[in-house]
Amino acid sequence: MTEVQLLQTIGLSVVGLGGAILLFVKARFVRVVAFVSIVLGGFTLVALSIPQMASLPPGVEKFDVASIKDKKELASIGQKIFFGKGQCALCHTIGTGEGRCPDLKGIGSKLTRDFMYESLTQPQAYVYKDYEHVGPAKFFPAKMPYINKKPIGLSKNEILAVIAFLQNMSGEEVTVELSEIEVPGSAGSASRRGVL
Repeated sequence: MTEVQLLQTIGLSVVGLGGAILLFVKARFVRVVAFVSIVLGGFTLVALSIPQMASLPPGVEKFDVASIKDKKELASIGQKIFFGKGQCALCHTIGTGEGRCPDLKGIGSKLTRDFMYESLTQPQAYVYKDYEHVGPAKFFPAKMPYINKKPIGLSKNEILAVIAFLQNMSGEEVTVELSEIEVPGSAGSASRRGVL
């Protein structure tokens, strides 16, 4: 018998016992306790009938650097990182403006590539206020994490792919060159063979 089946059996027993007490016992306090037991047992049974999903971190996708043929493909990889491993979409939105942190719609056309790289690797270097249309400016309450350090830990290649995505979705030309993508474990970028 699994743990869920055991808990369901206990819940059914509590509901059944509470029902029997309500039918055959006249003492008011005992009847109130039985009624509360029936309600709690019912909630337990409903809760146990809902299928549970395992809460897992985003899957880490590996990309073959040698297979990247153009900048659009690099931007596509950056989009997967933005919504997956990079966890950017937990706080930032693109176009809705309803996130906890600044909306990134058109950010690739507003900021230079170097500034975006610095903002991702040293997020506290410049702190902006949220200039709303109504009311005074306010600071964003949350601090952006360093995405190149744990727990997110994006590599330089992954950061460049995210920048390519931000530029591409803003309608700008992607300024990240494919020759800048480094082979993991090597110091130079002469060869683009490896995994991103």
